[in-house]
Amino acid sequence: MSTDPSAVRSLAVSAEDLLAAAEASARDGPNAVLRVTPPYSGRMRARLHVVQGDADDETLHIQPASLLREDAPPYPTPDRTADELRDRDDETYGVARHREYHERRVAEWRETLPDHVAETVTISADGHEVRISLLGP
Repeated sequence: MSTDPSAVRSLAVSAEDLLAAAEASARDGPNAVLRVTPPYSGRMRARLHVVQGDADDETLHIQPASLLREDAPPYPTPDRTADELRDRDDETYGVARHREYHERRVAEWRETLPDHVAETVTISADGHEVRISLLGP
């Protein structure tokens, strides 16, 4: 066990933690990251964390977007889903219909996002690549 993050070779991340952090970031919510704390070893677990105040220098904070491939779908914001609904020829826009449509699009985003997790990520603390293992559905 070490305080040197270069010892980390793979990170396990739960799909639930990744989704929560990605959604919080996309919605301009609290600064949600995936945190890895020392002592470091070859295989580590990254967990959901909300950054408050100054970060500990020895703790790794990984932005959720860095774990996703470039082809990951963007979060369906209310404005985006309203535009999508208005552009459809088969539906008429209405507030209740928009709410239902938006909820459905967010559920689809949550379901598909884990399919877009990168195999590796570069840890910004020291620039080395680590393998990502997604836990859960």
